[in-house]
This record gives sequence, C-alpha cells and structure tokens, in this order.
Amino acid sequence: MVADSSYEVYVDTILDTIREAAKVRGTGIAERTHEYVATKMKEGKAIIALYGTDFAGFSYIESWGNKQYVATSGLIVHPKYRGIGLARRIKSASFRLARMRWPHAKIFSLTSGAAVMKMNTQLGYLPVTFNELTDDDAFWKGCEGCINYPILKSKNRKFCICTAMLYDPDLHKGEEEI
Repeated sequence: MVADSSYEVYVDTILDTIREAAKVRGTGIAERTHEYVATKMKEGKAIIALYGTDFAGFSYIESWGNKQYVATSGLIVHPKYRGIGLARRIKSASFRLARMRWPHAKIFSLTSGAAVMKMNTQLGYLPVTFNELTDDDAFWKGCEGCINYPILKSKNRKFCICTAMLYDPDLHKGEEEI
C-alpha cells in the first residue's frame, strides 16, 4: 500500500533491513536518514508491505530534474518474507505510483542486484549509461552515503558499480500498464 505518516513507526526497521541486506550482499547502498524516509511516507511517495503488523517490504519514489525524471529507490524485503514474489509486487506498485504521479517523466533505477534488473526489464526499463539519467545534483548527492561513491565521483558521475536502467514513457505509448 502507499505509506503515509502513520507508518513512520517502521522507518528504523526499514533502514536497519536495508543496511543489513547491503552487508550480506557486500554491495554499496545510499544511506538515508530517518527523516528522509519518513518524509517520503508523509508525501505519499512510498510503498510499504506489512504482514499483519510485521514489516515485510518497502520502496520509495522521488522526482528529479524539474519532474522530468523519477527514481524508484530503496527496494527492500525483510529476509523473513523473501522468495514469495513480494519484491516484484512492491516494485510494480512503486512503478505504478511513479507513473500515476508523473505520467510523462522518465523513470530510472540504479541497482547492483540481478533480481531488480530482471524486474525492471519486465516493467520496460532498459539499461542506459549514467549520462542518460538526471543531471540534478541533489539526486547524485544522495549517492554520497554509498561505499562506492569514490568510484562515481572519480568517473564524473558517468560510471559506477550500479547498473542504470531507464523507463521512457515515450517508448511505451499505447501499451497497457502493468
């Protein structure tokens, strides 16, 4: 479901789950603050999955470059709920939310995970070079919390460990929404 301020009680659990997943995978992750994630919920820019009152999964969206681009970010599923297709449902819900809020924006995702690349491909994203993404400095500032940020910085934001994927709505006109 789309999260609102009433779900702020889950923010620390979400952030802990993201950090632990990055450690297990041995990959970088852009660290977010409690306030940042809580704001996404308050703005209706987050998807949360619960099983009863247990946190099960999360993702959020944000617009960049004068709303010409939208990033879907922070996709995480609690280890207890992995392997049942929940990540795909959350990813699809965040994609639909982005399309609903900004129907003409290009939607992008940065990931180092094969499963997310597969989900993105099924939604119509294509792999692209980083220079095809937003040039909004505020977006790239968010990468500073990632252990791989020195690579991104040394390559002038043209390359990093993550794969950039982009959904261009102009390439999908007339197609049925997923």
